[in-house]
Amino acid sequence: MSFRAAIITVSDTGFAGERVDESGPLIRDMLIQGGYEVVLYRILPDERKELAEYLRILCDQHQADLILTTGGTGFSPRDYTPEATMDIAERVVPGIPEAMRAYSLQKTNRAIVSRSVAVLRKQALIINLPGSPRAAKENLECILPALEHGLAIMTGTAKHCAQALDSV
Repeated sequence: MSFRAAIITVSDTGFAGERVDESGPLIRDMLIQGGYEVVLYRILPDERKELAEYLRILCDQHQADLILTTGGTGFSPRDYTPEATMDIAERVVPGIPEAMRAYSLQKTNRAIVSRSVAVLRKQALIINLPGSPRAAKENLECILPALEHGLAIMTGTAKHCAQALDSV
């Protein structure tokens, strides 16, 4: 089954055209290779209310099953992507960012400063990825194999979570 995905790069300089977004196109390519239909790619400024409203609309109008943000997850005074995501969350999915940070910690101790979150709203899963192309790629590599199952359960196209131990 092909799921619909949206990618939102959160970057003031990218939005202003002062910086080329490398993470968004990289994520798009990875999703397409993974069999996802990328229905939207957009760059937004680091504005909490604007991002939250855009995420809310995407979810409430069921424009995508999976929404990946990139950027705004660090300690910069303008990094509010996790807060904007939590502003519209109905349920939190802590295992996804926990897995991403654990995977990244094997490569760099800087993983501990990631504030990424994952949440559900309506029938959409929103995951915050780092803004660095390398970190976004590594984080997505970590979670992509399991996302299809979660999305299938979320959308009702799969009914059971049980998996035989020998197939794990």
